[in-house]
Amino acid sequence: MKSKRHSKILELIGRYSIDTQEELLKRLKEEGLDVTQATVSRDIKELRLIKIQSPDGKYKYAAATRENEGDQVSFKLHAIFSESVRSIDYAMNTVVVKCYTGLANAACAALDKMHFNGLVGTIAGDDTIFVLMRSEELALQLTQDLAKMLNK
Repeated sequence: MKSKRHSKILELIGRYSIDTQEELLKRLKEEGLDVTQATVSRDIKELRLIKIQSPDGKYKYAAATRENEGDQVSFKLHAIFSESVRSIDYAMNTVVVKCYTGLANAACAALDKMHFNGLVGTIAGDDTIFVLMRSEELALQLTQDLAKMLNK
């Protein structure tokens, strides 16, 4: 019974955008499975379901895979960076990222994990990050890409 229920849960979250345990419980009952909220909660833990952001910006349950775990990490890095940064500018092949006080190290670590093309290295202080790029063109491109990420 449990494996049938688990299979049905995976099928349902693949077919529908299910974002709450209540909605999953309702869908299971519609499929003829009489389960309780506690059972659904245990199943979610056992299946290691995670919530991912869908293209429409809402969150939904998904089975954890290497692919969407990467998406989650990427999302978190972008969130850390965008919440820490105040402004971005460049001069020649150096990009300067101004952050809120105390957040430059976290933003710099996130930036390093994003692996931008042409990035030679970074250094962070308390509220400023210096990014050395291979060329002025790449510095301009990075500045534009980061500004898009920040919606600035």
